Amino acid sequence: MFGQIALGSVLLILNILVMASAALVLEVGFRRVHPWLLRPPQRLKLLAMLVAVGLWVLAVVTAGVWIWAFAMFTLGAFASLEEATYFALVAFTTLGLGDVVPPEDWRILAAMAAVNGFLSFGLLTALLVEALRQVRLTQLEVRHKD
Repeated sequence: MFGQIALGSVLLILNILVMASAALVLEVGFRRVHPWLLRPPQRLKLLAMLVAVGLWVLAVVTAGVWIWAFAMFTLGAFASLEEATYFALVAFTTLGLGDVVPPEDWRILAAMAAVNGFLSFGLLTALLVEALRQVRLTQLEVRHKD
C-alpha cells in the first residue's frame, strides 16, 4: 500500500512538472504573439488562440495519460500497453467504465491516476480560461484606445 502511494506521488509530481513546463512554454509563446493578437481582426485571432491552447491542453493531458500507462504496463499491472493506455485514459478522465480493471494489488495506484486526471483537467482548464481572459481584456483595451 505505501509503495503504491509513494509511486503514485512520484507520478503525480512528474505530471505536475509536465503541466508546469507546458504552462511556461505557453506563456513564452503568448508573449511572442501578443502584439499580433492585439491587431485587427481580433476575433479570428482569439478563435485561433483558443484552438491552439485547446490542442496544447490536449497534448499535455495525453502526455499525462502516457506516463501512467507506461508506469502501469512496466509494473505488470496490465498484460499489454494498449490495455494499460486504455485504463489510464479511463482513470485519468475519471470516467471509470470498469470494463478493464487493474489487479487488486494496484487499486490504490489506479485511484491516484484518477486524482491526477482530475487535478490536471482543473489546472489546465484554469490556464485556458485565464489565457482567453487576458488576451480578450487586452484586445478590448486596445480597441477602446483607438
